Amino acid sequence: MERDEIRLSQILSPAFYQIHSDIQTGGHTHYFLAGGRGSGKSSFAATEIIFGMMKTENANAVALRRTAANLRDSVFQQLLWAMEILGVTQEWQWTVNPMEMTRKATGQKILFRGADDVRKMKSIRFGKGYCRYIWYEEADEFGGIEEIESINQSFMRGGDRFCVFYTYNPPEQPGQWMNQRAQEGRADSLFHRSSYLCMPREWLGEPFFLEAEEMKKRNERRYRNVYLGEVTGSGGEVFHNITLRNICDDEIRNYDRVARGLDWGYATDPTHYTINQLDKGGRRLIIFGEERHWGMGNRQIGEMIAKENSYNETVIADSAEPKSIAELCGMGLHVLPAKKGPDSVRFGMKWLQELEEIVIDPQRCPYTAKEFSNYSYEKGRDGGWKAYFPDRDNHAIDAVRYSREADMRKTRIR
Repeated sequence: MERDEIRLSQILSPAFYQIHSDIQTGGHTHYFLAGGRGSGKSSFAATEIIFGMMKTENANAVALRRTAANLRDSVFQQLLWAMEILGVTQEWQWTVNPMEMTRKATGQKILFRGADDVRKMKSIRFGKGYCRYIWYEEADEFGGIEEIESINQSFMRGGDRFCVFYTYNPPEQPGQWMNQRAQEGRADSLFHRSSYLCMPREWLGEPFFLEAEEMKKRNERRYRNVYLGEVTGSGGEVFHNITLRNICDDEIRNYDRVARGLDWGYATDPTHYTINQLDKGGRRLIIFGEERHWGMGNRQIGEMIAKENSYNETVIADSAEPKSIAELCGMGLHVLPAKKGPDSVRFGMKWLQELEEIVIDPQRCPYTAKEFSNYSYEKGRDGGWKAYFPDRDNHAIDAVRYSREADMRKTRIR
């Protein structure tokens, strides 16, 4: 065993030593390996899978890409490389059709699947042991957290210890689902970021470094995303003061400046209800609650609000629906119309932009987190950004604006 550890330390970048130790001790279940080009994240995942299977005879694995056509030239070749670098190639055999790898002495298998049809994965069984390792390569290309969870449910059974790798280059947009999932801070998850700068220079070769430097000169934003693995945004984001983090119940219990807002749904648009706190200095907005529903009638909306708002605190709603507001008031709720007025949208958006921080809990408020993170200016024909705020994908943003109208007016008076 000691000899194996020494060998592994010689083939892993030092940037991965700590996470390797965490895997060996079963520290976490989900490992989010974010990194730019040449960061070693995929090599690390492949090495850990082969290394782990050689140590544990009832461990099997599945390697996934969004589409099956991309398997052979990526995860399949990467695992063959890992076998070679660990010196165990002779202990394995493999086929391309069907695509799988088998450890000769034990019958352990590595299966390869595309997520083209998630339903087919429910019928997969292993002849011996269970699926201990799951690897999502280019994880951000998958259809979303629901798709990932469905696949995990198909494979994470029959064992007491699992290791799920998500290797990906973070998308530019902070609100992209993979970036949000990686930052949720769940106790069973570990986030790790690496870049080519963490790798021994001789492993990548001088031409690689020259290409990276050339992109850095031409387009630094793209360089930071492609090579450093940073979430850089597209350049047209409206809000640059967003922080996504978990907000605990104890923190919420101490809130004393809570406001609620409601944006009505129309046709295919959803109804959105927000609950948020403004700190005493008036410079930090904390959004910790939301409800979003499609096709909900006014009575259902009222019941939803009454359930959450047990002390019947004021709710500020879009004034475009006076009859709906009257109906909610008739149910005993304290709902007031937003005052709006000339230039109210621009003023409200500027007020939000000028806050020191807008904190959003992505678990409690996934729609709000996505909207605020992705909300961007539109591009004009000349490639520049238009000056107005687009009236699309902004239901949560509007509800928040309504909820804080009184605070905005105080700012305007000063």
